[in-house]
Amino acid sequence: MSDKFYRIPIERLYKWIVEEERHERIFGLYKDNLFTPKTTDPFRMLRYGQLLETPLGVAAGPHTQMAHNIIASWLVGARYIELKTVQTLDELEVTKPCIDMEDEGYNCEWSQELKIKDSYDEYLNAWILIHFLKHKFGWDDIESGFYF
Repeated sequence: MSDKFYRIPIERLYKWIVEEERHERIFGLYKDNLFTPKTTDPFRMLRYGQLLETPLGVAAGPHTQMAHNIIASWLVGARYIELKTVQTLDELEVTKPCIDMEDEGYNCEWSQELKIKDSYDEYLNAWILIHFLKHKFGWDDIESGFYF
């Protein structure tokens, strides 16, 4: 077991998506279970002057540093995706777990799992592949419908 994250290059993520889609799934999520946005959905809304297809999302954490996790969240309906805060001190060694929960909970963490450049690349890879999927599925290409 390791606490290190290993990135998947965008080319490999793309191939993974295309290959699995041939079998009616993406990242192990069956296409019948994916969220399909509709213009008539009652929870569609404008926020900050932009379309938000659902008010649902995922909270920031280690999982939101990785492109495939961001994409998987989006596939099942998350449209408000809170990315993990990127810190300028990205080479700290922090003992994990770093949350003390004896009688009150305190997050003692000052860490990120990836380097700043790697975090940026993961966010960009997710952004690109989500737009690719929107186009592939024939969904609204004019507005993204989600926020990072």
